[in-house]
Amino acid sequence: MPIETTVHAVDPALLAAGAALLGLVVGSFLNVVIHRLPRMMERDWRAQCEELAGREPAPEPAYNLLVPRSHCPACRTPVRALHLIPILGWLLARGRCAACGAAVSARYPVVEALTALSFALAALKFGLGWPLAGVLLLLAFLVALAVIDLDTQFLPDPLTLPLVWLGLAMSLFFGPDGPGAGVTGAGELPPALPDAVLGAIAGYLSLWTVHHAFRLVTGKEGMGYGDFKLLAALGAWLGWQALLPIVLVASVAGALVGVALMVGRGHGRDHPIPFGPFLAVAGWLVLMWGDVLLPAVLRGHGG
Repeated sequence: MPIETTVHAVDPALLAAGAALLGLVVGSFLNVVIHRLPRMMERDWRAQCEELAGREPAPEPAYNLLVPRSHCPACRTPVRALHLIPILGWLLARGRCAACGAAVSARYPVVEALTALSFALAALKFGLGWPLAGVLLLLAFLVALAVIDLDTQFLPDPLTLPLVWLGLAMSLFFGPDGPGAGVTGAGELPPALPDAVLGAIAGYLSLWTVHHAFRLVTGKEGMGYGDFKLLAALGAWLGWQALLPIVLVASVAGALVGVALMVGRGHGRDHPIPFGPFLAVAGWLVLMWGDVLLPAVLRGHGG
């Protein structure tokens, strides 16, 4: 039986401002995840290779999302607390390390700003309630995955796989038939559990099929398995109905960017372009404006 829960009305502007502040903090942490997670995985892979070769892995200092403290990659000097303040810290330091003057990428404040903006827009759309908490979690994962894929052309399993299960869990507990179905702010999300399960299955198998068909015809790898898992996660969070708009938007955007890179920068056809960021952006668009995109796409394919 659904649990009916009443959430006191909150001024939308105040809620959006609070979500933006949270987004700044979360974006700062995402910068750590984006920088460190691929390196943590590389260390694990090296250790596994050494073990498979029958050698003892060389001891290395602790390195994870918490240790060591944030520091300048050039001179290893710990970053001052003042310079860790989202966006403002980078501006105060003028985009450089206070100790050695090495440039600090503008990507750090950009990630923080984008996370804050996406959180604020989500708060305005979904209002206060558990579904908003789930949406913010999804957005945080999408930001991290998109930037990691841009950096490394790799979508890590420690992010994609939990995102699939979290999406299914949201539908199980907060979907139309779940115990939290009456929570204020649910709206159209999360989808019914059957739609979420079908979304995860169809999301994975659709790109898996395209990948293997492309490899069979051309003998080349068209995309990575991380893309399959990311689309499966989006299907789990948004339902199978969202898959076609996501793939269409991501494909068109990817093609346009690919053409622009070939014309503007002289990239060849064999120059790889990560598909994960396009899937993430398309997923965000459908999450925010799917009530407009979904009917338009369905009408277009229904004649």
